[in-house]
Amino acid sequence: MPRRRRAGGRAARLAARAAGPTADERAVRPGFGGGAYAPLTESDMQRVYDTALGLIEEVGMGDPIPEFVEAVTGAGGHLDDDGRLHYPRAVVQRIVEEVAAKSWVWHGIDEDKSIELSDRKVHFGTAGAAVLILDYHNRGFRPSTTVDLYDAARLIDSLEHIHFFVRTIVTRDLESSREVDVNTAYATMMGTSKPQGTSFFRPEHVYEVVDMYDHVLGGKGEFRKRPFVTANNTFVVPPLRFAYESTECMVAQIRTGMPINLLSAGQAGATSPAALGGSLVQALAECLAALTSVNLINPGHPCVMGLWPFVSDLRTGAMSGGSGEEAVLNAAAAQMVNWLGLPSGVAAGMADSKLPDNQAGYEKGITTLLAGQAGANLVYESAGMLASLLAFSLDAVVIDNDMLGAVNRTIRGIDIDDSALSAQVIHDTVSGPGHFLGSAQTLHLMQREYVYPLIGDRNNPDDWRDQGATNAAERAHEHVRKVMRTHFPTHVSRAKDEWIRSRYPIKLPLEEVTGQGTRW
Repeated sequence: MPRRRRAGGRAARLAARAAGPTADERAVRPGFGGGAYAPLTESDMQRVYDTALGLIEEVGMGDPIPEFVEAVTGAGGHLDDDGRLHYPRAVVQRIVEEVAAKSWVWHGIDEDKSIELSDRKVHFGTAGAAVLILDYHNRGFRPSTTVDLYDAARLIDSLEHIHFFVRTIVTRDLESSREVDVNTAYATMMGTSKPQGTSFFRPEHVYEVVDMYDHVLGGKGEFRKRPFVTANNTFVVPPLRFAYESTECMVAQIRTGMPINLLSAGQAGATSPAALGGSLVQALAECLAALTSVNLINPGHPCVMGLWPFVSDLRTGAMSGGSGEEAVLNAAAAQMVNWLGLPSGVAAGMADSKLPDNQAGYEKGITTLLAGQAGANLVYESAGMLASLLAFSLDAVVIDNDMLGAVNRTIRGIDIDDSALSAQVIHDTVSGPGHFLGSAQTLHLMQREYVYPLIGDRNNPDDWRDQGATNAAERAHEHVRKVMRTHFPTHVSRAKDEWIRSRYPIKLPLEEVTGQGTRW
């Protein structure tokens, strides 16, 4: 009799799993509200904000482009004899409080994958830009290519817990800046229908690429209506100096309606103060200057406050992307921007390890967990990055997808209501079968309350050995091979692709897009 009960319970559980929850009933989904972790006090945040305002008012920003000078001086700022642009405190505060967009939608080409940046809604995704690819077989590295970028995009397109794709690698097989800008945008767009991001070397390339996006969406001006791409714009050469060509690109992004991640990435102990508080102040000051400039040109333009304060291993000066200091600093950055009521984006998951191993696991786990718990709207760099952003691994992406599912489950938290407290279920079980395996509640919640890993192993030791005694990297690699052989997104039609290829210097081979390649 007990054996029959177990068999019946198993059949019921399999049937429940096959039915599955709706999208809104899944155990995790994009956009859970974070904010439970708060490394800064209210007075801490006020002091950071006041200090940042003082820096851009008194020290100013070097190398401003003419458009920024005109906008800021027209609002009461001034350009000093050293060419530094000074931002009045009252002007910056007005932009933050009354003008800057507090929320906006980052569309997907597939509208069902769009995400909303508001409050403390958390989303996990990628960024870059790695220049190396980890070779699974020889544990070595090779230069990254355009095909690698397309492969990364279509792999991430298939993974549930990675919500957006910003270009992960540099296309080192290309030479001219135009080829790089156009092909990076193209390979990213062809590989995924999720919200996506790219970057630009020159402003004229922004207009070209937006024409390409318009065509894919159906005509002139369509991208402005439904922008599915955000520009990652590293607009600053820290400390407190604009990167001239990047800010020229920023003006083009404003004029075409492209959302902008205003990205400040000073490195504590090198290009920002070694004191973590000082590094946070500098990043905030730089991002406030950019936010003010953008909103004086186009009020309410969709922006992300991309405070990415990096840290150094002060023994060597090398970047340390997986450290505890990096984790708490980026969590504080998210908390700071949320306190200002602005969309926030931070970097987490940048393992210093060169392989997807235990070191990478704890480095990625602690940094992504704190960023998510702090309520960052966008957690960039959260999948695939190794060697402190120098390298990228497809296999690591698959492992990280499992990790991010678990992290997102912690953000969701625990439901406490009459149903969840389960008093009647416990009562009925005590007086009935004595276990909960076949209860209606268990069957209902098995996919609505619990997250299951894609490649993570939960077998007992004997079953694990019977199934090959593989490690996570081996199982991840097999999953990559399967996806690479079968998943070729078709959200851009062949006719539209032919139109693009007839007008732009597309270097991604057609056979890769159509699934006729033989590399995998």
